[in-house]
Amino acid sequence: MINKDKKIERIIGPAQSARMVETIVGCKWSLTVYQLLVQGINRPGEMVRATEGLSTKVLNQCLKRNIEFGLLKKMSYPEIPPRVEYIITELGYKLLPILDSLTQLQEEINKSK
Repeated sequence: MINKDKKIERIIGPAQSARMVETIVGCKWSLTVYQLLVQGINRPGEMVRATEGLSTKVLNQCLKRNIEFGLLKKMSYPEIPPRVEYIITELGYKLLPILDSLTQLQEEINKSK
């Protein structure tokens, strides 16, 4: 039996994490970047060469956003020529199953059309 007198409190979603997921999923290249990093392709030049249509400018914007969220970390090495690599942080690894679930959901939606 439902108690009609009891008020339900509004549930407020986790704003920061929701914005983070929206930004990452909304970026055309973020999922590809994570796929590259998981495969061990972690240098910007390698990423651009491995991905058709990805420009250096767009890659740098994508990497910067992910670093700001704390999902990726930039590793700079004091070598000549300079070497830069990106790694997925602990928080980034926690996000990967969520991104995989969203990808699977989209595939199911596409199949049902």
